[in-house]
Amino acid sequence: MADKDSEVAAVAVTKKNQKHRDLAQILSAASCALIAGTSPAVNAAESWDVDSAFLLYSESDGRVSAAEPVISATKNYDEETKLNFKLVADTLTGASPNGATPGDHVQTFTRPSGNGSYDVAASEQPLDDTFRDTRIALSTNWSAPINRDWAYGVGGYLSSEHDYQSVGVNSSLSRYLNQKNATLTLGLNLSNDTITPEGGVPTSLVQMPLSSTDSEFSQRSDSESKSLVDAVFGVTQVINRRTIMQFNYALSTSSGYLTDPYKIISVIDDNAGANFGGNFQSNGRDLYLYEKRPDSRLKQSLYWQTKYQLDNNDILDLSYRYMFDDWGISSHTIDAKYRFRFDKQYLEPQLRWYTQSKADFYHRYLNASNYTDVDFASADYRLGDLDTYTIGLKYGYKFADETEFYTRFSLYHQESSGDKGYGKLASQDLYPSMDAAMFIAGYKF
Repeated sequence: MADKDSEVAAVAVTKKNQKHRDLAQILSAASCALIAGTSPAVNAAESWDVDSAFLLYSESDGRVSAAEPVISATKNYDEETKLNFKLVADTLTGASPNGATPGDHVQTFTRPSGNGSYDVAASEQPLDDTFRDTRIALSTNWSAPINRDWAYGVGGYLSSEHDYQSVGVNSSLSRYLNQKNATLTLGLNLSNDTITPEGGVPTSLVQMPLSSTDSEFSQRSDSESKSLVDAVFGVTQVINRRTIMQFNYALSTSSGYLTDPYKIISVIDDNAGANFGGNFQSNGRDLYLYEKRPDSRLKQSLYWQTKYQLDNNDILDLSYRYMFDDWGISSHTIDAKYRFRFDKQYLEPQLRWYTQSKADFYHRYLNASNYTDVDFASADYRLGDLDTYTIGLKYGYKFADETEFYTRFSLYHQESSGDKGYGKLASQDLYPSMDAAMFIAGYKF
């Protein structure tokens, strides 16, 4: 029951503080989904199936880079009873957009901890270069039949890094129909996340302070939390001996602290004069506000996937996903894969397109004349109008002893769009594109 909410893959895995949560979902989902997609058929004569993979990810312009090993081990008690353990460890470094607009002068930003600052040159994209983290995540799942027509699964996971922790449990119930040619599945996931950002949790929609000695730092709380409930109902149907089709409806609700504590938004001078379209000055310095998002979110999605085996045993895999939420965001995802099979080898090219509309409270910047009137505001590009394109190629080779080596290389391109600004701001690149490369290598035994 894939839920393609991430930009690259099918499974959303809890990761990093909200500052980099979406990127982390891309990375973890890419490797974990790859493992899930290449797991061998259960052989009851073998007690364990082990699948390992290593991911390298790098963005253009010196932005985020990541290295992530993942290993999955499944104990097969029989053809339907399994116990799975999965361990993920990753290291991420680099820089990411802090939300501010580029300007016509050098801009100075306080580091999240309040200890020190960093400068961004005129007309350069403001990037927060404090992105350094290591995460360890462990998950487990047990699945077994109840009787001939029913099966269940239960599991849990734990993820931890220095400023973000997540713990969750999940369960599923499946009903087989028509001699197991049709399967109805209901899944439920409950999780609780704790955010402990560097420097504490900032007060939303207040000015970025100068340093840790600023009174605003003394008013910060140490941590915040949020809870998530995800439910999915799926139908899988064997159409014929060559075709299998799946439909899912997913519902996700989250509540609590949903704001990114590291993101800011620029306030722009919209008063006629020499500084029209420039950074608004408050107390002799540029005015940047910490973002604020609603404290609840309801997402719904519809997903369709069809796999078809051709006469030559090649496999065509097509999927489409539509998502919408009460923040005003809606998205469409189309993913196409074609597997060429050559005896013990295969090649699988992939094309993927994703597009989304902006959130109701997304603003690339705020105007000086009315910034105090807004209830919610974020300049995070992940909440704006967005299009992404992925092209990839996967190769696999199965050895005589049934072990398998596989590798995949993907190129990713992202484009944002929106209000072009006015005055001085109109000459700035408010929506720079981003490219990334991803390489995965794995071994299954």
